[in-house]
Amino acid sequence: MISSKVAPGEEEQGESPSKVELGEAEKQRGAPSEGQLEAVPLDEAGPSWTTGPPLERLPPLGQEAPPPRRCHTNCLEAPLSRGFQRFGATVGANPWLFLLGPALLTASLGTGLIFLPKEKENLEEQYTPIGSPAKAERRFVQGHFSTNDTYRFSASRTSSETNFASILVVSLANSLLEPEIFKEVSKLDQAVQALKVVQENGTQILYQEVCAKYKTLCVPPNPLLFSWQHNSSLNLSDLTFPIHNTPTQLIYLAGFFGGNVLGQMTGRSQRLVESRAMRLLYYLKTEDPEDSERSQAWLTHFLDHFNDMKSSLTLEEIEVVYFTSLSRQLEFEATSKTVIPLFHLAYILIILFAVVSCSRLDCIRNKMCVAVFGVFSVAMSVVSGFGLMLHLGVPFVIIVANSPFLILGVGVDDMFIMISAWQKTSLSESIRERLSNSYSKVAVSITITTITNVLAFYTGITSSFRSVQYFCIYTGTTLLFCYFYSITCFGAVMALDGKREVAWSRWLEKPDQKYSSLKKSCCVPFGSLIDKHGEDNHPMNLFFRDYFGPFLTTSKAKFIVVLLYIFYIISSIYGCFQVQEGLDLRNLASDDSYITPYFNVEEDYFSDYGPRVMVIVTESVNYWDNDVRQKLDKCMTQFEENEYVDKNLTEFWLEAYMQYMNSSGNNPNDKNTFMNNIAGFLQFFPIFTYDINISSSNEITSSRGFIQIVDVSSSSNKKRMLLKLRSIAENCEVPLMVYNQAFIYFDQYAAIIENTVRNVMIASTAMFIVSLLLIPHPVCSLWVTFAIASVIVGVTGFMAFWNVNLDSISMINLVICIGFSFDFSAHISYAFVSSTEPSVNKKSIEALYLLGYPVLQSAISTIIGVCVLSAAKAYIFRTFFKIMFLVMFFGAAHGLIFIPVFLTFF
Repeated sequence: MISSKVAPGEEEQGESPSKVELGEAEKQRGAPSEGQLEAVPLDEAGPSWTTGPPLERLPPLGQEAPPPRRCHTNCLEAPLSRGFQRFGATVGANPWLFLLGPALLTASLGTGLIFLPKEKENLEEQYTPIGSPAKAERRFVQGHFSTNDTYRFSASRTSSETNFASILVVSLANSLLEPEIFKEVSKLDQAVQALKVVQENGTQILYQEVCAKYKTLCVPPNPLLFSWQHNSSLNLSDLTFPIHNTPTQLIYLAGFFGGNVLGQMTGRSQRLVESRAMRLLYYLKTEDPEDSERSQAWLTHFLDHFNDMKSSLTLEEIEVVYFTSLSRQLEFEATSKTVIPLFHLAYILIILFAVVSCSRLDCIRNKMCVAVFGVFSVAMSVVSGFGLMLHLGVPFVIIVANSPFLILGVGVDDMFIMISAWQKTSLSESIRERLSNSYSKVAVSITITTITNVLAFYTGITSSFRSVQYFCIYTGTTLLFCYFYSITCFGAVMALDGKREVAWSRWLEKPDQKYSSLKKSCCVPFGSLIDKHGEDNHPMNLFFRDYFGPFLTTSKAKFIVVLLYIFYIISSIYGCFQVQEGLDLRNLASDDSYITPYFNVEEDYFSDYGPRVMVIVTESVNYWDNDVRQKLDKCMTQFEENEYVDKNLTEFWLEAYMQYMNSSGNNPNDKNTFMNNIAGFLQFFPIFTYDINISSSNEITSSRGFIQIVDVSSSSNKKRMLLKLRSIAENCEVPLMVYNQAFIYFDQYAAIIENTVRNVMIASTAMFIVSLLLIPHPVCSLWVTFAIASVIVGVTGFMAFWNVNLDSISMINLVICIGFSFDFSAHISYAFVSSTEPSVNKKSIEALYLLGYPVLQSAISTIIGVCVLSAAKAYIFRTFFKIMFLVMFFGAAHGLIFIPVFLTFF
């Protein structure tokens, strides 16, 4: 919000001659009677608009008539100004009513804060796309395939995340494939499995009771370690990767060992020369609710005692990091608490900024107390907005905690504008007249900026991410309360303070020879005089008019600005192609969380192998038909030839079944023979029991195989892999589907750009329409559109240089960016085209003179509101600060530098 905003409470030093002076200027010119002319232009020299027949202004004698002005419309602006004039008079006449009314409303709505959620926030629901393909795929898997974690557990066959604890072991030596190191890892493993929970009723929860099992044994946390523990003579220097053959079994090592140095090929595997890291995965029961509750109790105990257990083991050869299925949720909840102290600091900084901005040299016009209450009215809007949303049952998610910081910076802008307008009124007028005049001058300014910012937020409701929707609903609604409280509660405070001004002015003017000098020294220091008309100029306005504006319009400065913009736009476009997509789940925790080093080690050593993906035949097909099998085999070959798939690790029951049928001499092309031999096959290969779904009519309604994903450590690779696999499945002649539980989060990579572009386009269109309706000049709409596009490109590009991903959190800020870009550009360009100065350079200087300082002040107030988030320990809060800083910096640069120069060219 910047239109005609200047330093509040600075009349003695002068205010920018914006809309506030218009009434005086029209009176001096001899304004027509009411009903013929309603003039509410942006500046004194701006055009006038008529509600009746057009009126010609006669030029002074000796001067030529100015060229005829183009006709503009103010069908919304004029009635809005008249309505606010009447409303201001009502507030001025009844200040206590408009002060206590909002206070009571805040108190009643504030009761909604008791509904602040105490239950856990569902990360999947809030930070993954609504209606994503993976969620539909998961429903299909859950409806067609069963699992059994008490007897035949298989991690790759689960449809959703199970309870687990994961430990990453990193050797301090070059390789951990040494017996001494395995002994130390084995000691750690035994200590973990020995953990037990003693409940309040005295019963114990042992690991062996809650572990996921294969037959009667707990699933081994690491298959090679398990084999070594039962056969210490196992030669660790003679291993193959990713599959190691032993005389009794095949050991699957992919994902369990990382930082590997591989040697020559041996069949489908390579010799494992060195390995730096090892994973221990402790899977726990999840399917039965009672078992899951006991498993989570054991995991909580594990988290509480792991560090003590690690210290007691005095591990000398290895370093360990840990993570559980509960960790992400618990750390995410802890993150929200870290921002509460920053919220208090932000309010203190904003109050100080408001007090300094509104401080005066005389006790009559000093607005420090009014400024403090202005900040308090912003706090009231936060309480009211949040309380109303909680009463309505709108979920409160953690990123909504960013909203009050933004509301602080934006909300005080209305206060500055209203104080500025009040300071230009005369003390000789009544309170009712002063507030009426003030409201009529700020009506359009406050309304335009509120509408644009609220619209920008409400367009976020179209997002596919619930967290974005809820943030935008909370923030947009709170901004409406900010607007409402500014024109009611805060206006009432100004009216009451106006009565104080009158009382102090009479006391100061009262003849009193004894205390006259004391009064003046206390209330009017430095011998300054009270200016009742506010016609002086603020030093910052003079700076923009006399120094900055003339310098910016020189040929050399224009050349430098053009070069600077070219560098800016090229850098921004380059950065746009470097932005990483998607929310890294480690960023949901604070920087000092134990899960951060875990994810770092996992990225360093275990990024080669991704998830095992199900390839599902979704319909009943004739598996005994050779043509159908060839089509299916062709599709599986296409999967294996994909760059993100390891063809040596494919697992498909049909391939094994065909070998079984051929070895037993049965005909696989006969339906009855094919179906009748499946039961015998599953006895030899029980691992496939849950991969074949046979109906009561002896039909295979669905089945699945598995492929191993590799090289998807980056978000771009995850996105490409997902799209390619789904494309292969869609184009296959046999109905196929691909799924892994990780796809629930991978879908955000495919949805984030589409959502961002859609939200930006909707918000930009809304801004364009608003600019046409409320800023009646088509040229302004074009410059507004240019500024929005330019700032969005700049913010997006420089996100990459500041290590900020394009995710649901940054997408919110890009939507915010549109509203602020509008504020910074619309009024500067309109002041330019409305200027009657003869040259384009003078038009530009006048625009900066009128609005340069308000643009700067708006940017500073918003940055102060969010700057405390730069000290936050969590990515989601620091990201908010980073992007808001970029938005305000680039928005102010466009308003103060780029647009004033470019306007002189066109």
